Amino acid sequence: MQMGGGSRETWGSKVGFILAAAGSAIGLGNIWRFPYVLGESGGFAFLMIYIACVILIGMPIMGAEMVIGRGSGRNPVGAFRVLLPGSPWWLAGAIGVITGVLILAYYTVVAGWTLAYLYESITGLVNTFNTPEAAQHAFDDFVVNSGKVVFFHFLFALLCILVVSQGVKGGIERWSKVLMPTLFLLLLLLIGRSLTLPGAGEGMKFLFEPDFSKISGEVVLVAMGQAFYSLSLGMGVMITYGSYLDKKSDLFGSTATVATLDMSIAILAGIAIFPAVFAMGLEPASGAGLTYVALPLVFSKLPFGAVLSSIFFLLLTIAALTSAISLLEVMVSFATDELKWVRSRATIIMAALAFLLGVPVALSFGVWSDVKVFGLNFFDLYDYLTANILLPLGGILIALFAGWAWRKGVKEEMLQGTKMGRLYGVWIWAIRIFAPLAVGIILVTNLIG
Repeated sequence: MQMGGGSRETWGSKVGFILAAAGSAIGLGNIWRFPYVLGESGGFAFLMIYIACVILIGMPIMGAEMVIGRGSGRNPVGAFRVLLPGSPWWLAGAIGVITGVLILAYYTVVAGWTLAYLYESITGLVNTFNTPEAAQHAFDDFVVNSGKVVFFHFLFALLCILVVSQGVKGGIERWSKVLMPTLFLLLLLLIGRSLTLPGAGEGMKFLFEPDFSKISGEVVLVAMGQAFYSLSLGMGVMITYGSYLDKKSDLFGSTATVATLDMSIAILAGIAIFPAVFAMGLEPASGAGLTYVALPLVFSKLPFGAVLSSIFFLLLTIAALTSAISLLEVMVSFATDELKWVRSRATIIMAALAFLLGVPVALSFGVWSDVKVFGLNFFDLYDYLTANILLPLGGILIALFAGWAWRKGVKEEMLQGTKMGRLYGVWIWAIRIFAPLAVGIILVTNLIG
C-alpha cells in the first residue's frame, strides 16, 4: 500500500484474495434478491441463462478489472493514468470511485437495518412477530424511526473502519478468512433446519423446477443484469483488489473461482430461505418484504426461533460487511495512492464521507420521506443512479479499455501466471464485442424503461 511513498501491500495468500474478492461479490443481493428472481423467472431454466451470462459477461469484465489492477498496481483512477498516461481514460476510474462512494452510502443504511434486526433477534424481540401484520408493522415502525436508523447506519460504518484501517493483509484478508467460512457454515445450519420442515419440498420446486414458459426477452435481461451486478463489477472493487495481486496469480483461475463461489452462495441462500417460507404457508416476497417481514415471521413459528433468526441476521450482516469493506477500500486506495494520505486517515475520512452521504438515505423513510429529487426519495435516487446508469457505464468503459485501448499490454499481463492461456482468445473477443454490447443493452433498457 502506498502510504506517502512506501511500498504497496499485497495479498498474503491466494486463498485470502479469493475469499476477499468473493466476499465483495457476495452481498445482501445474493441472499435475498437472487433466490427470489430465480424462483419467479423459471427456476432451473433461468439458472442456466444466468450461468451463461456470468460466463459471457460477468467473468470477462471481472478479468478485465483484475488485469487493469494488477498491471498498474494502482487504484481505479491511478490505474488508467499509469497504463495510458495523458489520456482521458482516468475518467473511467473516477466513475468507478464515485459509484463506489454512492453505493456504500446507501448500502451501509440497509446493512444497518440488518444489524438492528440482529440485535432484536438476540434480544428475542423478533420472536414476538406472530402475524404478517405485526411483522410488517414492526418493520415500518423501524424505518420511520430516523434516529434509530442513523444510529445503526453509524454503527455499521464503524465496523467497516475497524476492518479496513488494519490494511490489506491485517484487515481485509484476515477478516475475510474468518467471515467467509462463517457465512458458509451459517448457511449450512439454516439449510439443515429449513429442509427438515414439513412442506419444504414446495420451496425447492419454486427454486428449481424448470419452467421454460417464463423465459422471455425481459427475463434474459434480468439474468444479464443480475450476472453483472452480483459480481461487484463497474465500481472499481476488482481493479483495487487486483492491484494487490502478485504476478504469479492466475487471473483466469481467480475469476472463475470468485464467480463460482458467488453463484454457489446465492443458490445455497435460496435453499436455506424458500423451503422455510413455503413450509410456513407464506407467499415469497422480494427484497425487504422477504428479509425483514416474512422471514422473522417464519422464525417466530419455529422451535429455537430466536437462535435461528440470530443466525440468519448474523449471516446477512457478514455478507453486507464483506461487500462494504471492499467499497470502502476503493476509496481508501484512491486516497493513499493519489492524495498520499496514510491509511488510518484515509479510512476515517472516506468512511465519514460515505456515512454523511448516507444520512439522507437513512432519513428517506422517516423525517425526509416527503423530500424528492426527480420524483424519487434519496434511497431510490442513489439506487437508480448507481444500478441503472453508473455501474453499466463503468462496465462498458472497462471492457472497451481492456479490449481495445490497452490492447498492447493486456495480453502479456493476462497471460502472466496462468496455465489457461488457451482461453485468452475467447476472453479477448468476449471483452471486445459481447460484454460491452450486452451491458450496453442493459444500460439502454434501464434508461428507456
